[in-house]
Amino acid sequence: MSATEESAVTPVKADVSRITPRQALTLVALLWTTALTAITGLLAGNAQAGVAIHFHTTQIAWFTQGPQLISIFLTPFVMKFATVYGKKRMIVIITIAGLVGDVIAASATNYDMLLVGRVLAGAYVPTAALCFAMVRDVFPPRVVGTASGVLAASAGLVGLGGPFLSAWLIDDHGFRAALWFIAASTAGCLVLLLLCVRESPVRESDHRIDYVGGLLLGGGLTVAVYTLGEGSQWGWTSGKALAGFAIGVLALIAFFLYEARVTHPLIPLSIIKRDRMWSVVLATSITAGSVYAVGTAIQLLTLMPAIPHVSDGLGWSVTKNAVVGAPLSASVIIVAILTGKLAKKFDTRILLGIGGLLAVSAYVFASQVHSSVGAFLVLGLLSGPGMGLIVAVMPIMIIQFVNPEEQALANGSQWLVQGVMQVVITQLIFSVMTQHGTVAQGTQFYSNASFSSAFWLVAGTCLIGTLLVAAIPKARRIDTVKAGQAA
Repeated sequence: MSATEESAVTPVKADVSRITPRQALTLVALLWTTALTAITGLLAGNAQAGVAIHFHTTQIAWFTQGPQLISIFLTPFVMKFATVYGKKRMIVIITIAGLVGDVIAASATNYDMLLVGRVLAGAYVPTAALCFAMVRDVFPPRVVGTASGVLAASAGLVGLGGPFLSAWLIDDHGFRAALWFIAASTAGCLVLLLLCVRESPVRESDHRIDYVGGLLLGGGLTVAVYTLGEGSQWGWTSGKALAGFAIGVLALIAFFLYEARVTHPLIPLSIIKRDRMWSVVLATSITAGSVYAVGTAIQLLTLMPAIPHVSDGLGWSVTKNAVVGAPLSASVIIVAILTGKLAKKFDTRILLGIGGLLAVSAYVFASQVHSSVGAFLVLGLLSGPGMGLIVAVMPIMIIQFVNPEEQALANGSQWLVQGVMQVVITQLIFSVMTQHGTVAQGTQFYSNASFSSAFWLVAGTCLIGTLLVAAIPKARRIDTVKAGQAA
């Protein structure tokens, strides 16, 4: 047995009752890195109304969807490279690529250039999945659950402080200030990674990369999702739309057939099939994809202007939106951190199911009532705890089902499927909202029926994910899993 393999399975003998200063610095760096995708999404989401009006575009969907689309293509390769060459190394590389994209977007003089930068910035979207995988490699078993909960709480931390930050940036300085702040945050993240995070010792022994499988999977998903986004404009029965869906579906079928026969697959299907791991991936991905996708509808509802017979947006400032959304964000933080402790005592399936049901009830309520501050407070009190449970329990469930050396691939598989679900649900949100919307002076606006339809859609998809929890088998307790090392 090699030194690397031995470190991956040897129980921790040192005192693990507390986090050491070195581990605390590592956790801060991983927290910032995990939060980077969330803060970027939040700032971009709050900026999209201003961007749409400034550039007079009906294609604002790709401002937020472009990064997700490229991440879908890159994620299979990134996760495989991480298992072969090191997780930290891959996080640094894709963060550098994302920083270049951030600078291009912030300095863009036209919408096409802006989209190029945003798409390139999507290179660092998989960093969050790699950070969750790193937790197992650098923390002792007794704190793996808590550390995972802290990283998951980054969504709440961003949601609590991010809206006030974006309010100051966008309300006082415009959307471009938000884009430059994203670039600065990425640069800061890169510095922390280089100084505070050591490389994971967990490696896959085989260095061969399945490029054909990656191209089939990434290419097929990208074509299918892009077609879904353009379908309403092309016409769902048009030759373009049908050809796009056909190419995407055929590529995915070819991927599964190829992966079942190739000696060294990009994403070993054996991991997904083992212990019904597919049920964990699907349930967590659909519920998480739903709670993340709904943010698009909420941001457009609150920030688009109120124009009689044209737009039924509430016309709030980003500052007001931040104040009203604070209870939701606070509850996400509290519940996400507590989930790491609850997972030691309660079945994680129960936690995920409760989170899903809370989210579903919130979106059903919002489909009927969504035009007042009081309605948004109720929405936050229901969806906040639900989101906190969902985002915190996801990485814990993956840890419970796989071995240390499989962690990156397992997280990558879940992250990839979640990203696909989020993009697909978001595209469906734009599609149903556009059906009831109006184009004025080259800008897409939305009606009250648009927002009701969006909330009903997300409630339905989240319910599907919640029902899938019943298919998940019972797993090991989180404090009994093997760690990659005790840093």
